[in-house]
Amino acid sequence: MDKSKKIIIAGAGIGGLAAAACLLQEGYNVRVYEQAPELGEIGAGIQTSANAVKVLHHLGLAERLAAVSVKPKAFEFRLYDSGEVMHKVPLAEAHEAQHGAPYYHIHRSDIHRILADRVLELDPNAVVLNSTAIGFDEDADSVTLNLSDGRKIEGDILIGADGIKSAIRDQIVGITEPDFTGQVAWRATVPVEKLPKDFMDKIVAIWCGPKKHAVVYYLRSGKLLNFVGCVENQDWREESWTVKASWDDLKADYEGWNDEIQTIIDNIDKDQCYLWALNNRKPVNNWRTDRAVILGDAAHPTLPYMASGAVMAIEDGAVLMRSLNANDDIAEALDMFQRNRLERTARIVNGSTELGDLYHLTTKAEFEQGFERRNIAKERNEWLYSYDPMTVELV
Repeated sequence: MDKSKKIIIAGAGIGGLAAAACLLQEGYNVRVYEQAPELGEIGAGIQTSANAVKVLHHLGLAERLAAVSVKPKAFEFRLYDSGEVMHKVPLAEAHEAQHGAPYYHIHRSDIHRILADRVLELDPNAVVLNSTAIGFDEDADSVTLNLSDGRKIEGDILIGADGIKSAIRDQIVGITEPDFTGQVAWRATVPVEKLPKDFMDKIVAIWCGPKKHAVVYYLRSGKLLNFVGCVENQDWREESWTVKASWDDLKADYEGWNDEIQTIIDNIDKDQCYLWALNNRKPVNNWRTDRAVILGDAAHPTLPYMASGAVMAIEDGAVLMRSLNANDDIAEALDMFQRNRLERTARIVNGSTELGDLYHLTTKAEFEQGFERRNIAKERNEWLYSYDPMTVELV
């Protein structure tokens, strides 16, 4: 691909910035249009397995990542009341030895800042703020991003990285309402100094119980404990990550759960409990036109149950960059990207939905049978973590 062609990216979230950094590092001409007035990210923890970390290392970010993250020792799937470990997925040294890169826990705002810094190092003018995408026009010679204030940005390729409510997706795929799963997610963090000494090992503890589960792990070099609680609740429909909810409701949701969960909830700042509705979309089989394509949550929004939402978006950026490198024709490049991403991302979206059922069984016997049937450690090591976006053969 002629690297002087102008690539427009709508959205400066993790997916948009990862794609921008990959493309800029290759020498492409890139501009990112972001609706917010300043670069930043909200939310709490995300998990990045080797398949995504390889892309971040390719971008020269290894030291920056290591400085602000945690390398967990393992996933432990625990029974909600007794704490009995029902299944374990080794991480840390085992993950790095098997897959060639670390497994990190990192605060969403930290990885966003690291990616933004890299993009601006590569081109200080790459990001344009206060720019809300509302759609695009396309002809044989160019594509034009339409912004809400009337600006029209002309280029050769448009990448829609504008999230689950993507205007670019709506135009390519058609307007489809997200499916409310009937589940909501609590989100909170606890400074470690508020917890008992040596409270929990550096693991991912996934507590599974009737109609709900909770995921607990450390962030920011172990200084912060991240809590996400997923609960079946038909009444809460707010999608935003910034809506606060009642600590008393959170406490009531986990009544009767293990003392470790109670200790975490009791130490959460009562004014810092956030709740959002978990929406899903079934995978679609087309993400592109001849000059426009979507990636990340715009293309394949997923439930957080495989810890792979950000991972998929980062993978997308690398595979898109490689697809552009491999083709002179834009439509052929976008088709290569799509061909090589549809099946994998659909597998993750569908697998994440299925895990919601597994985590919310009722009895100890049901859980033991469920984890025996799924063998999550074997599955994830065989196809999820072993994928390398930088070297996988593109067909």
